[in-house]
Amino acid sequence: MNWYIKALRQYGDFNGRATRQEYWMFVLFNILISFVVGFICGFIGVPELANLYSLAVLVPSIAVGVRRMHDVGKSGWFLLIPIYNLILSGNRGRKRRERIRTRTRFGINRARQKGGWYRILHTPTWNAGGFHRG
Repeated sequence: MNWYIKALRQYGDFNGRATRQEYWMFVLFNILISFVVGFICGFIGVPELANLYSLAVLVPSIAVGVRRMHDVGKSGWFLLIPIYNLILSGNRGRKRRERIRTRTRFGINRARQKGGWYRILHTPTWNAGGFHRG
């Protein structure tokens, strides 16, 4: 239940990451609560309350889905691809060392780049003051 409440508190936070457990616990509790609310509202004859709950949970559901896509290493827009987002949400998140890596000022990933522009830009060069990084 803590994961569900955490996702509701971060209802407008589309940045950051959501772990697999956080995402699927939110989905599980959302389905259970929707079922209970729908059953009670259908029993007392006011189905509009169930629709109101679904509308209230719409933005937090999108937000936790976008954060889950970020944890897998994809853009939040991948949430719009129906089957692929289910496959991605079931995958493990990126490892910590992969999340920490930063890109250079030109967008070249230092971990993957073995030469080319990275080598040219970061090779020590000689000038009148001595060696320095280019």
